[in-house]
Amino acid sequence: MHADEAPASWFVRHAALVQAGSTLLDVAAGRGRHARFFSARGVAVTAVDRDRDALAALRGVAGVTIEVRDLEANAWPYPPESFDGVLVSNYLWRPALPSLLATVRPSGLLLYETFMIGQARYGRPSRTEFLLAVNELVERCLPAFEIIAFEQGDDGSAVKQRLIARRHERPV
Repeated sequence: MHADEAPASWFVRHAALVQAGSTLLDVAAGRGRHARFFSARGVAVTAVDRDRDALAALRGVAGVTIEVRDLEANAWPYPPESFDGVLVSNYLWRPALPSLLATVRPSGLLLYETFMIGQARYGRPSRTEFLLAVNELVERCLPAFEIIAFEQGDDGSAVKQRLIARRHERPV
């Protein structure tokens, strides 16, 4: 596996929270580095991306269902509470964020890592609409989720926010 195909260390560090036999939606999955990682751990992964060619790398991977969808051009296709977990890496589309959060079942997990304000010093993305504001992930998750782990800032190669959150069993 090439270094750019290895799963992000944030997700590897918290992988034990995602139980074998659970379902996981990998949003903007690309070539599927996270889908491969979690399917190898016994998780049933739905990998969605608008790039058919990128998703082709996942053909034949056991435990992975591929869905070619443009989540920005169409309505959110997944009903509320339809996955045990939702994973998002290096992607932000605010109009779909409320629906994305609602897709997580009670007691399910949100695993998120993407760029935030300040990233422009390292290059793309640099447009504000694709960069999280300070503490934005936490603010958008509360009060429906319990924050398990959160970090944000400049790691020397990118400026990111990282979050692991569990949806409350009952609304708070």
